[in-house]
Parts: sequence; C-alpha cells; structure tokens
Amino acid sequence: MADPGASSHVYDLAIVGGGINGCGIARDAAGRGLSVFLCEQDDLASGTSSRSTKLIHGGLRYLESYAFRLVHAALAEREVLWRIAPHIVRPLRFVLPYQAGLRPAWMLRLGLLIYDHLGGRRHLPGTRRIDLSTDAAGLPLRPGRFRCGFEYSDCWVDDARCVVLNARDAAERGAVIRTRARAIAAERRATSWRLSTADAAGRHLETITARVLVNAAGPWVERFDSDRLGLTPRHHVRMVQGSHIVVPSLFEHDRAYLFQNPDGRIVFAIPYESDYTLIGTTDRDYRGDPGAVAATPEEIVYLCAAASTNFARAVHPADVVWSYSGVRPLIDDGARPAQAASRDYVLELDAKPGAAALLSVIGGKITVYRRLAEDALRRLAHHLPPTRARAAGWTGEVPLPGGDFQPTELAAQAARLRDRFPFLDPPHALRLLRTYGTRAPRALGNAPSSAALGRHFGASLYEAEVIYLMQEEWALTADDVLWRRSKLGLRFSGAQTAALDDFMRARGAGAVARTLSGADPAQPGGTRQHPPPADTRRPAREA
Repeated sequence: MADPGASSHVYDLAIVGGGINGCGIARDAAGRGLSVFLCEQDDLASGTSSRSTKLIHGGLRYLESYAFRLVHAALAEREVLWRIAPHIVRPLRFVLPYQAGLRPAWMLRLGLLIYDHLGGRRHLPGTRRIDLSTDAAGLPLRPGRFRCGFEYSDCWVDDARCVVLNARDAAERGAVIRTRARAIAAERRATSWRLSTADAAGRHLETITARVLVNAAGPWVERFDSDRLGLTPRHHVRMVQGSHIVVPSLFEHDRAYLFQNPDGRIVFAIPYESDYTLIGTTDRDYRGDPGAVAATPEEIVYLCAAASTNFARAVHPADVVWSYSGVRPLIDDGARPAQAASRDYVLELDAKPGAAALLSVIGGKITVYRRLAEDALRRLAHHLPPTRARAAGWTGEVPLPGGDFQPTELAAQAARLRDRFPFLDPPHALRLLRTYGTRAPRALGNAPSSAALGRHFGASLYEAEVIYLMQEEWALTADDVLWRRSKLGLRFSGAQTAALDDFMRARGAGAVARTLSGADPAQPGGTRQHPPPADTRRPAREA
C-alpha cells in the first residue's frame, strides 16, 4: 500500500539537522540550483549552534597544538563573514593579560604574530602591546595582578541568528525547511534515500525521497548513523561540554578579555547585550543526553572563581542571571584533556557501489561553517546533478538576508531606520538593525506608529515582530523568540514569557494544523513542542 505521506518529488539532497552545518549546506546547495529538504527535530539552532561563545575566531590556543590549517581557515573566514553579515557579525578587540608563571610573554607575542599574518587579515586591526597600569582595559582588573598585556582582533557573532539566516536564504532559493520534524526512518536504495519524519508525539509528518542524505545532526550524528541507518561510523564522536554564565556587566568598555587559567584552560569575558558580561567556557567530557545538557553547579562555581581571580569585582553564583551549556561533537582524536581535542571537522562519505551516498558531518565550529558546506558539496559532486553540484562556491560573496550593506555603514543604517520609523528610540532601532539588518522594516510591518505594532509583550518586543518571526523564521514558542531569534529573555519576567507563549500558541495553532494536513507545504512544518530546559535563566529585572 502506498504511503499517503510520501512525495513523488525526488530531492537532490536531504539534510538531517538544523544547526549551523546543516543550514549552511542547505543554503550553499540551494544557491547552486539543487533541490534541498532539511528536517530538524526541534527549533533551528536549538542545540550546540545557539550555545557557543558567540565568536568568529581563529582560535589562538589551537596554535599550541599546531593546528595551523584549521587556524588559517578560521582566520580567513572572519572578514568574509563580517562582510556578508555585518548586522550579526562585528569586530571585537580582545585583551590578553600576561601572567607570570603561565605562558611566557615571548610565546604570547609569537602566537599573536602568527595570528596576525596567517589568515590574510585586511581590515581588522592588528595586535598591540598595552600597559594595563594605564590603559582603560586595566581598570576593571584585580589591582596589582597584571602589569602588561596584548590586544588583538577577532569577531563576535549572533550564533543562532546566523543559523536562522542561512535557513531563510536557503528557503528563498527553493529549499524546504521542516522544523519540529524528527527523522524517524531512512531507507537506503540503490540510487536514492527514503526519509520519514514525525513530530514530537510520534505522529507521521511526511516521507520524502532524495538522491543523497547528509547527516548533520551534531551531537546526535553518531547515534543517527547507528540507530537509524544501522551503520558504524569510521570516526567516533567525543562529546565535550562547554558551559557559560551571564552576569551584570563587569566593565564599561567594549573590549573583551581572554584569561589564562592555571589548569591550562582559557576563559573569555565578553561584553554582552549592553548590560551584561558573558563568561565561558568550560571543557569537559559529556556522556549524557545532548538534549538535556545544562551548566552544572560545579561549572558555575568554576567560572565565577575564574572571573573573581581576575576582576576587581568578585563574581558569585548568585550574580548569574543566565547560564547555558552546549555539547560540541568533536572528533575523538585520542587527546587526553577535553580542551585539547581537535576542533577540526571530518566529512565521512559512505558511497558504496549500488547504494545511495551518505555524508556524515563530524566536528567543526561555527567560524568555518561556510567552508565546511563548500567542502561537503565538493565531496558529493559526483553523486549529484553535475551542472549544479559542480558550480563554483558563491556564499562568500552574497550577503545573508539583511546583510546587504557595508560593515562601516551600521550607524548610517540605524539613522535611516529611525528616519523611516521616527517613533523608534535609538536602542530599539539598533536592536532591530543588529537582528534583521536591512530587513528590519519587514519586522515592523511598515507601521506608522508604535501603536500600530500591536501588543507590547515586554522590553522592545511587539506583536508585529512576533508575527514576522512566526511567518518568516519558523518561530513557534516563546523560547524560539526570546532565546534564539533574540536574547530578550534576559529582560523578560516569567509572566511576560508566559503571555508571549500563550499568544504564539493561539496564533500558531491554525498554521500548524494546515501544515500537518499538507494544505500549505510551503510554510514551516512541524508541530509545537516545548524544549526541555537545557539552560537556566533568571530575568535581570521584572519589566
């Protein structure tokens, strides 16, 4: 009997996983004219891709393990990503204090010299030595602890929005993006895969056919290969937990810090969302369910202690307004400490004669996602329509949605937005610009006044923006809006969050019903579910 949910259309590429690698591959492939289907068991970027340190960086510490190829590729990507997404990527200067007894000053200077020249830096400023006894960067630090340091460049990124914008661009180029759609079965045939998806309750959503299957399931990549496909991967995944805390601002300037710890780890302290400081990360092996990972009390104490050791103001667990944790699916290269495990990626191609091709993505980091996607399509070129799969890479030249302006024009873009919508106050306008770029007017619905934006949910979030996120960016729950499409959850009370969730539940019920019935396949698919609490948060204030 024919499967009533099956589609007669054959996609070129089916991708399992809606993180940065899956969405990056979907965008690149769709832009080359390939037909793409992507399914994600939860919300886009709901796993590791929204729980990073939010950096586009080469990885200064990776030079110690001689990972020059990875560092070179990552450094070269900084200015590429800044150019194609100036609304969500911006330069960030880092202060690296020298501390006697740890890495010697000559080693820091040599590492930064290599860092400055290895990646073809053109626009980011270079390294300089600073006197922390006179420089403003020394004021928040613990008195007498540091005398000198170095300042160098990397970039900051809104990691979750980078994922969503790649998915949005892929969809506009013809890709089908299904969220809340778990891949429950994959049948391999001689020339194609038959992939079935279901919602969180196990109800069948649809079955599609694709020439090639890409397993970009992140921390679940090995489990999907073994449990769903019955395959034993050649490379094993080492799951490494990295946790972060957010506290009220520890300093007033816009530079970040990188501190060395006596245990060999490094800890970042980064200005975050105007009023906060982001501190992280930890590195420790993790063996539980990736969907249930959370910052442990021990990790929170560790990060607070690291900050208190270096800053004049002590940081205590009670100061933490939000904590989150992610699981990095790294290649198990035998390194003993978790922080020494390689951050490089492996693309494992299974292309036996007489069987459809499978590509499993293991490892990687958000900085090199675009290169990973190009590499993936290069590896799959002989298994896809030749005139499309072998087209030249293009994603480094074409802006992500909303990024069609020069990085130097951010202030001018904010002024134009306020000229068009004079009722916006400067912080609101800047938030919208750094979220949507030149597409900010779409999130406002061309409203002539703040009253026309509809219901005000809290902070600077109005009904018009929520509806935009539901219609254009696959948002279904308050968590989707407050913690992935934005970080407004830091400023929302529990009552405000519940009110937003109720509104979205009522608004989205009809759309979800239409999608499940197949009446509107162009709209984001799936059903509503509340993700388990994989982080902890406490609103900084009741609004």
